Amino acid sequence: MTNQNSESGGWLRSRSALVFLGFAAIAAFFLWEEHKAHLLGALPYVLLLLCPLMHLFHGGHRGHSDGNDQHKDHR
Repeated sequence: MTNQNSESGGWLRSRSALVFLGFAAIAAFFLWEEHKAHLLGALPYVLLLLCPLMHLFHGGHRGHSDGNDQHKDHR
């Protein structure tokens, strides 16, 4: 069996995908315009919340040293 979408360029090239993306773009525009004031008002608090979260969840904690040489990187 052959897939009809693979021959015509995939799902993104189909008419239904273009209609969906058009409606999604229009919906995103109206959501942004209606909620811009309180979303931008919350931005400083979001940045303050992200700082400790990024510190906790960054990859590996490579810069922290407890004085123990067992965890040295061997190159």
